[in-house]
Amino acid sequence: MFRGTKIVATLGPASNTLETLQNMIAAGVNVARLNFSHGKPEDHIGRAQMIRQAADNVGTCVGILADLQGPKIRVGKFADGPIMLVKGEQFVLDAECELGNQHTVGLDYKDLPNDVDTGAVLLLDDGKIVLDVDRVEGAKIFTTVRVGGKLSNNKGINQQGGGLSAPALTDKDKEDLKTAIALQADYIAVSFPKHAADMEEARELVKAAGGHALLVAKIERCEAIDKLEEILDASDGIMVARGDLAVEVGDAAVPALQKRMIRLARERNKFVITATQMMESMITSPVPTRAEVSDVANAVLDGTDAVMLSAETAAGDYPVETVEAMARVCVAAEQSYANSFDLELLNREQNNVDQSIAMATLFTAQHLKVKAIAALTQSGSTALWMSRVDSGVPIYAVTPEESTRRKVSVFRDVFPMMTGAIATSREAALAQAEQALLERGAVEKGDLLLMTIGEKLGKPGATNNMLIVRVGEQQP
Repeated sequence: MFRGTKIVATLGPASNTLETLQNMIAAGVNVARLNFSHGKPEDHIGRAQMIRQAADNVGTCVGILADLQGPKIRVGKFADGPIMLVKGEQFVLDAECELGNQHTVGLDYKDLPNDVDTGAVLLLDDGKIVLDVDRVEGAKIFTTVRVGGKLSNNKGINQQGGGLSAPALTDKDKEDLKTAIALQADYIAVSFPKHAADMEEARELVKAAGGHALLVAKIERCEAIDKLEEILDASDGIMVARGDLAVEVGDAAVPALQKRMIRLARERNKFVITATQMMESMITSPVPTRAEVSDVANAVLDGTDAVMLSAETAAGDYPVETVEAMARVCVAAEQSYANSFDLELLNREQNNVDQSIAMATLFTAQHLKVKAIAALTQSGSTALWMSRVDSGVPIYAVTPEESTRRKVSVFRDVFPMMTGAIATSREAALAQAEQALLERGAVEKGDLLLMTIGEKLGKPGATNNMLIVRVGEQQP
């Protein structure tokens, strides 16, 4: 069944066998996420090889997302296990402390005392614990517990309203980025970027390592909201990372921010992934909650390219069932409303010929009610531009490039198709694409099909032709 919204699934112990991974891909996974917060380089390389083997066995294409850890803004470890913080008690965060106790704990992030002032509010463990900063003396931050609870090793720290100076790319990230390039990751996610310069630095590192991965900015800092448009312009896509973002800006602000981020990404021809706790209960339950179903459906209705699973598929009891459930929700949400064909977007001034061809193709598709669009593409850009408008028409990215085939896997409404031998003429390329669509069952003889192609075959950015094709009739 046609499903335009893509599914990103995180791999982990629960999905670490070829059989399970094949079943997850068959159930609907389009992109596999490797979480570089866990595991060694050889673990990630082995998983990447298994992903590609599983995709080949299923007969489909799956992209790989390498998600960098980012700065470890966390408390340290406790000498005698977890402690209980009680409202009104004093508690000290000490950058020089080795092992914590009931009254103090160390910091993985040693610069925290330099980043906070009296009156600041610190949120620990995704906001479950709230500390008010009374004063800062050297390496020590003296606080009063406003909201208590259980605190254990290595729980995260956020400052309400943002303001932490930790760089987006740590030394570990820079080494992990090289691993991501070595395993030929299709997308690399940068954690906690605050401005465009973070993404520009990552792009330079990717180029220096000889990679061509698309860059995803994870929007999870308060400062990133203020710089959202410049971060978008410096990235290929964004992730609506609702966990840390909700802690910094407040949970009530996130739904409206999610809608804004998705809208801005689509307007700027960027892809967007919506993440965090989408099917959280399915870590231990074979069925999702009604609230989770609504959450996924609303992200689809907002126009997200992809929805993401984290612990549900990495460590949950029902990884395959979770993917199946998410796929069902996506399909139902897409079928529940009429396509919002955005004439305003189509009527905007375009910067180049290939983008104009993409918009003209969508306009024609709406008026002729074609069965499918085939974008013969080298880089995947034409397919991306078409997917920014919700036309309701499946877009097949027909390409001889394996890397392009994987990269378009995350674009909404775009389906990658690999051609055989590289065609030597325009006519041969068109015939080859039409035959591939027929064999896939995407079209039947007599259907109307729109095709885009460039006169200079094999050259990225050269799309300058749109054809209206009646399938089965010989083309001139």
